Amino acid sequence: MAEEQKKNPLHGVTLQMMLEHLVEVYGWEHLSHKINLNCFKNDPSIKSSLTFLRRTPWARDKVEHLYLYTLRKFK
Repeated sequence: MAEEQKKNPLHGVTLQMMLEHLVEVYGWEHLSHKINLNCFKNDPSIKSSLTFLRRTPWARDKVEHLYLYTLRKFK
């Protein structure tokens, strides 16, 4: 099990860390075009976005996928 976690690129990365990275790379406006979510469009903030993403698994999956894509793209 420990070996699996070592290979998991999301191990030890919190949702807040992912979101802050994406906002830093894309900015809120471009991020809202990449992932069409109201929490990124209407008065966006880390706190309100985290609240929504923690309650909405499908949206969190989209954020995780974009985060992983961004890590590969900007290595």
